[in-house]
Amino acid sequence: MDNSTRNTTESRIVMLTIKEAAELVDGLTEYRVRQMCINKQIPCIMAGKKYLINKDIFLNYLGCPNA
Repeated sequence: MDNSTRNTTESRIVMLTIKEAAELVDGLTEYRVRQMCINKQIPCIMAGKKYLINKDIFLNYLGCPNA
């Protein structure tokens, strides 16, 4: 694998739906994640009617940056 391929793979951004984000953490509900998005507690983007959350930012916010 050459450097350009490796860099692209390593810097890939992973976006999560509300359901996927809630499944990452025991005890965290989809409702709570949605409220965090609505209240702008976590950065997210709207894709149509869905919220998408950056996985790294979400985990950093929760205090588990290496998870």
